[in-house]
Amino acid sequence: MIEKLLERKKIAVKTKITIKTLISTALIAASVISPQLVHLVVGSKGGMLLLPMYLPVIIGGCILGYKWGIMIGVLSPLTSYLLTLGGAVPMPALTRLPFMVVELAVFGLISGLMSSKIAKNPILAFPAVLTTQVVGRLVFILTVAVFSNYTVLNVGLVYGQIITGLVGIVVQAILVPLIIILLSKACKISETNEK
Repeated sequence: MIEKLLERKKIAVKTKITIKTLISTALIAASVISPQLVHLVVGSKGGMLLLPMYLPVIIGGCILGYKWGIMIGVLSPLTSYLLTLGGAVPMPALTRLPFMVVELAVFGLISGLMSSKIAKNPILAFPAVLTTQVVGRLVFILTVAVFSNYTVLNVGLVYGQIITGLVGIVVQAILVPLIIILLSKACKISETNEK
């Protein structure tokens, strides 16, 4: 979506990269800050219930494409972990960190692969988000299953976490497409005003 807008405005490549970097940085910041806010408001179980880090990653893939989506997906949990490392409990926990990096990279990849279709028809963000969630969660379970001998996580525990996070999954499935549709309308209004 952002790529199409920048192309239509004939923005130079260097400027495109700068704009995408700024948007990515804002989304990574949102991925780091939103779990902190959820924990403050809802409590320590809020992160597992609402999955706040996932929302900016999916948005990033949808609007910036798969390369930027993967980057946002990888850097969000790593940045959050490094920034919260000095606190009482780093987020995400070190035992979950590698699995979240893989899972969120997949979220960025899958939503990003659908970004050009979403740019043409923002309504497609609804199936894109659902597909992203299903594939990302399956990869999470499979990764834990493959590395179960090396982690305290197990498939049963992860399945329980997925069930706990159904509220967040439903919120994302509704909220992300609505945000994408609003962004698309804002982009069209911006283009119309420039003509």
